[in-house]
Amino acid sequence: MKAIWRGYINASLILKITIALILGIIVGVIFGKDAAVLAPFGDILIHLLKFLIIPLILFTLIVGVNQTKIGNLGRMGGKVFLYYLLTSALAIVVGIAVASLFDPGTGMTLDTSEKFDVPENPGTISVLLSIIPENIFVAFSELNLLGIIFTAIVFGIAISSLRSSKEHAELGEHVYKFIDGLNEATLSIMKVILQYVPIGIFAIIAKTVGNQGADTLLSLGNMILVLYVALLVQVGIYVLFMLLSKIKPGKFFTHARTPMITAFVTQSSSGTLPLTLNAAKNLGLSRSLYGFSLPLGATINMDGAAIRIAVSAVFAANIVGDPLSFTDMLQVVLVGTLASVGTAGVPGAGIIMIATVFAQLGLPMEAVGLLVAIDALVGMGCTALNVTGDLVGTSIINKSEKKQTA
Repeated sequence: MKAIWRGYINASLILKITIALILGIIVGVIFGKDAAVLAPFGDILIHLLKFLIIPLILFTLIVGVNQTKIGNLGRMGGKVFLYYLLTSALAIVVGIAVASLFDPGTGMTLDTSEKFDVPENPGTISVLLSIIPENIFVAFSELNLLGIIFTAIVFGIAISSLRSSKEHAELGEHVYKFIDGLNEATLSIMKVILQYVPIGIFAIIAKTVGNQGADTLLSLGNMILVLYVALLVQVGIYVLFMLLSKIKPGKFFTHARTPMITAFVTQSSSGTLPLTLNAAKNLGLSRSLYGFSLPLGATINMDGAAIRIAVSAVFAANIVGDPLSFTDMLQVVLVGTLASVGTAGVPGAGIIMIATVFAQLGLPMEAVGLLVAIDALVGMGCTALNVTGDLVGTSIINKSEKKQTA
């Protein structure tokens, strides 16, 4: 037994995750909905990862702020936000182009008797206000990533000011070392949790495959296929960006594949955040950069969701027999890009974004209800792309910062 356990511990993480995925699919296909009995093991993984989100963001960002000049934070922040905005718009263009080529939904009919209640869109102003939490502990308990980032940056700057002052330099140094120690302790906990990741992934994928079944896959297979083609095209664009920035895609994906696969299975960018931060660390990226770019990306950078918006709009337009015009496509790009920021961190954000675009174009809301049936299947690929886009952007900006300081 000890030999088996030792072999498991020593095996590479990606090998364990790959085996877990294959076994999960097999179990899901064989046992169907009965595979849901494994759900608690998947829930444990989600809980463990969420358990680490706050300390990782808080300590990593405070330490990162203290390892760079304050002026550099503003410059890097501008680059990060611009990159996220542009790639979200590009992802929608990719989604429209691929969907227009394959025309998903053509020939299908819509059951207008089915109604779907769309969650309320909180709006951009509400999201912006949530950046500054009224109460730090509420921000932590509600896992308000934007509020946690704000808190970490404020305290990071304050500690940096203490360290550089004549009166409180020694005190500031003690506080910094304490936070740095907590950060290292958090990373040690992360190493232990990584050993459980394959078990959680096995349980989640078995439950997902068992619940979805073949009927859903076959009935809306065309829509799912087109969406995944668009996702692969976007990955190809990421590779092109990396090559232009002289980043080796092979090395990148070697470290990025664990958070990518975990995001695919869990369908949670924020839940995967501990693994994404760990991948950035292993890639040798600047802590002061990835400490805020990745939590921010997990909240507002949704390239996968953007592609989903575009493909869904073309799909719904084809169902009602009124294909999108060029003007409609421009509206999808504009409204979809703004919606991806305006629904940041909101539960069911993907559905809200789709509903927002549908309302703008006059597309039937009943189609949103139809798309919910394949929410898990498309959400898996979209979330994996979201996480990939965050890491690609951080890697590219990290490269540009090195050139600037060289």
